[in-house]
Amino acid sequence: MYLEYYGLKEAPFNITPNPRFLFFSPKHREAFNHLLYGIRDRKGFIQITGEVGAGKTTLCRAVLEQLGNNFSTALILNPVLDADQLVKAVAMEFGLDVKGMDRLETVSAINLFLLREVEEGRDAVLIIDEAQDLSPALLEQIRLLSNLETDARKLLQIVLLGQPELRDRLNQHNLRQLRQRITVRYHLQALTFHEVAQYVHHRLAVSGAKGSPVFTKPAIWRVYCYAKGIPRLVNAVCDKCLLAGFVQQQDRIKYRLVGKAIAELEGKER
Repeated sequence: MYLEYYGLKEAPFNITPNPRFLFFSPKHREAFNHLLYGIRDRKGFIQITGEVGAGKTTLCRAVLEQLGNNFSTALILNPVLDADQLVKAVAMEFGLDVKGMDRLETVSAINLFLLREVEEGRDAVLIIDEAQDLSPALLEQIRLLSNLETDARKLLQIVLLGQPELRDRLNQHNLRQLRQRITVRYHLQALTFHEVAQYVHHRLAVSGAKGSPVFTKPAIWRVYCYAKGIPRLVNAVCDKCLLAGFVQQQDRIKYRLVGKAIAELEGKER
């Protein structure tokens, strides 16, 4: 609705995890490098945690784009399954036809696939998003998948992306075998006020902004205080700000307008 008014090519503050809009704050760059290092150096298990909306999924998609053709990837977005369903989901993500197979047969098919990948010079990566929702039984099943190996190397690199609760889950005594296998860990912190200002400018620039709209410094401060540095919340309130600015025909997004946008976002605007 407001794109033509501001001269934008696309909406700058969508909450979908589009890697083109990824803002590499120092902490996001570090998380990105941890992911690439762990996968490329075949570290086995990698754990990335962060608050809801911190940018973990966007980072993951950016890493997938970076890996190239030497990697086969499986991405599980909804891990709330039983053990049989999870193993089948992994196999299907790798493109395997496992219809009618039981769990043992499915694991065998995955193992054969992984061995073929090694022969063809490719690495296999399993990425599980929202991993904090995995039950101890499912985490144990994932550990068993990590046992697929040759004498020289692990056949499957496994990335667990999740909210801070994932760390608490993995600290349970009965999951110590899995915890000991995680060699690369990173916790993605929220953005600072300075980084939020850069983040907003970055997303506007990617969307084709040519000097308009402009968020004033007090407006950015109010966005930061509301969102507490969480990118998804920054997106939500900034999108409302642009809509409110369009309605009021304002190119400059000011402190008071951010307050109005927050009230609408919270359902408090009458």
